[in-house]
Amino acid sequence: MGRSFLAALTIVVAPTLVWADGADSHPGESPAGKPAAKAPDKLPPIAAELKSDKQKGSFAIGYNVGSTLLRQVGPGSLDLSAFLLGMEQSLSGQKASLSAIEQQRSFKKFIAELQKENMKKTAEVSEINRKKGEEFLAANKKEKGVTTLASGLQYVVLKEGTGKKPKATDEVQVHYHGTLTDGTVFDSSVERGQPATFPVNAVIAGWTEALQLMKEGAKWKVAIPSNLAYGQQGRPPKIGPNETLVFEIELLKVK
Repeated sequence: MGRSFLAALTIVVAPTLVWADGADSHPGESPAGKPAAKAPDKLPPIAAELKSDKQKGSFAIGYNVGSTLLRQVGPGSLDLSAFLLGMEQSLSGQKASLSAIEQQRSFKKFIAELQKENMKKTAEVSEINRKKGEEFLAANKKEKGVTTLASGLQYVVLKEGTGKKPKATDEVQVHYHGTLTDGTVFDSSVERGQPATFPVNAVIAGWTEALQLMKEGAKWKVAIPSNLAYGQQGRPPKIGPNETLVFEIELLKVK
């Protein structure tokens, strides 16, 4: 339907399939995507038996295309019947019910309305998270043993280290456990049972600052304001916009 249509489509559809059970590798990766919807308590029955590799592979593609769309546009945004009709006509080579011009015009209107609604929702959630984070940091600041730095970063030493301090250009091996202010776990090398290794300057600003103050062998509990974490963008689907984050960080080794 033309280059402009395909370019606009990338707003909604990610360029590659992202399998639903993928895990984070470390806490400093770039944010992308939209929050995923909660899975239904009861799943509908499978319409057809999935026996052959072709059937299973086809299902996998369909499911992951749907999962990608769900992350991008949110639940209830698409008319499922119309969407499936478009997929069926396209994949079977049938004549489209709408002309290319009609599709492009309708698609642009749909995307514009969707973006407007998403911006409104994001702004509302962002403000809620900002206030929640400020309240958490104000209360945490009064806790015994908590140090608050000029940047707003807060930490308490759980275990003193005896080794060297890393520089920004060093690579470190750490164990960590990350939660939101309400205790919801969003990432944890401890739970995976596998330490993470990465350059000090390749993670979020709060981590980079904290790690350079720690000694090898130390374990800290760190509260990171949103501006030193993922900021307005957040890191969907687990970290919303303007979220304050809490980490337990153990610096195992400076490489």
